[in-house]
Amino acid sequence: MKLTSTPKKDGYYMPSELAPHKCTYLLWPERPDNWRAGAKPAQAAFKMVVETIAKYEPVVLGVNQSQYLHVLGMNMKNVQVVEISNNDSWIRDSGATMVVDGRGGIRAVDWGFNGYGGMTNGIYYPWDFDDYVGAKMANIEGVDRYVPGDFVLEGGSIHSDGEGTLLVTEETLLDEGRNPGKSKEEIEALLREYTGAKKVLWLPYGVYKDEDTNGHVDNICQFVAPGKVVLAWEDDESDPQHERSVKDLEYLESVTDAKDRKLEIVKIHVPSPITITREEAEGVDSVEGTFPRREGDRLPASYINYYNCNGAIILPVFDDPRDNEAIKTLAGLFPDRVIEPIYAREILLGGGNIHCITQQVPRA
Repeated sequence: MKLTSTPKKDGYYMPSELAPHKCTYLLWPERPDNWRAGAKPAQAAFKMVVETIAKYEPVVLGVNQSQYLHVLGMNMKNVQVVEISNNDSWIRDSGATMVVDGRGGIRAVDWGFNGYGGMTNGIYYPWDFDDYVGAKMANIEGVDRYVPGDFVLEGGSIHSDGEGTLLVTEETLLDEGRNPGKSKEEIEALLREYTGAKKVLWLPYGVYKDEDTNGHVDNICQFVAPGKVVLAWEDDESDPQHERSVKDLEYLESVTDAKDRKLEIVKIHVPSPITITREEAEGVDSVEGTFPRREGDRLPASYINYYNCNGAIILPVFDDPRDNEAIKTLAGLFPDRVIEPIYAREILLGGGNIHCITQQVPRA
């Protein structure tokens, strides 16, 4: 049922991703103007992510009708395959954000979605199927949903500690393609109303060259516990990522969270610059209106785009010397969780990574 109230008014809030999950949703990739070679390499990577998460919690895998029998025939354990029409597979952004009341209640927030900027600077068109994904998730889960009017927001642009603090980036939320005419104050008021947050922390920047999303926060910074975050870092002062990381660090050091705690900040160095090869670029169909994949373009690679599932951290790795450093750091931060590294270049080639292709449903 579509509700006319708001989560804040009803006592609901966005929990931490680290809280127990009922299941994880993903969407199956297939569009040839984003995924190379008919999306087959990406599908292999997605399948690995699906099967890894399914070791720890149930997975609901949404597919277009054209791929339904193909994916169903994979016979993956602990994976429910359902038809969910979609334009592309970024369910973190097109799907619903689930909110809870702490007493067993769960509802969905069905944000507006416009392909990361609509006709102003969106990365693909159309996005009509994607805009229904949130409502379909709510229906499959059998929960009521809130619809924040004409407010456009992607799930990867917000991150909650579950205790009233929300991380966002100015680069994304103030982008002219999302909510033109809305001020920073108006956007923050809507975030508070629909996530139940008491305090919103506005990092200046996302990762360098994260042009698909205009710098989503889930690629630059995540909570690892209330009052503690990991931040994508670059030591090399000549690299454009360095200044972005420094500005974000300075901001995080200057603020407190909703409970007036100073933040503990753990740096995780980004991998060496990763660029698109000629073979990779030529494998993507060139379509007007879709964000291009060109030889030599730098990709927004980051270890921060990992996914927290029940008992495990699903971590993108890149066959880079920094991989082991990221694994070791996260293992120290999460001694009670298994670190599951997955080679994720094919997902990165589509513009995001493991966190971007997942969306959790909290356990009520």
